[in-house]
Amino acid sequence: MRILVVDDDKVMRQLFSVVLQRADFEVDVAEDGLVGVEMWGKGRYDLVLMDVQMPRMNGLEATLSIREMERAQGGHTPIVAVTAYALDKDEAECLAAGMDAYLAKPINLKKCIEMINTLLHRTSQATGAKEDLS
Repeated sequence: MRILVVDDDKVMRQLFSVVLQRADFEVDVAEDGLVGVEMWGKGRYDLVLMDVQMPRMNGLEATLSIREMERAQGGHTPIVAVTAYALDKDEAECLAAGMDAYLAKPINLKKCIEMINTLLHRTSQATGAKEDLS
């Protein structure tokens, strides 16, 4: 399974890369939303971890761009918001932009992996895939 990590913080990109690779995921990283959208358009990703606050193109704008491309070509890639903003209104804004789930910083890495597995399992069931991700 391939995961795209989109975060402007180098330490967060490295942390996610190490943790996700140890959990047997293939990981690519992008330093902002603009690069993330470009990489998503060229690659085949099973899930995106998307920071919300980034320069050039924030996570909400990047998610809206990805969802627009999906409408044109079909499919649905789960996108998980990753943000320091932890209010209910922030979560609602992320979900309204088309994100599938929400993780508040500081990240609980165990919860993050569990959420990723749950979302990937749902996606595989929706597409009829037989792979067990538990």
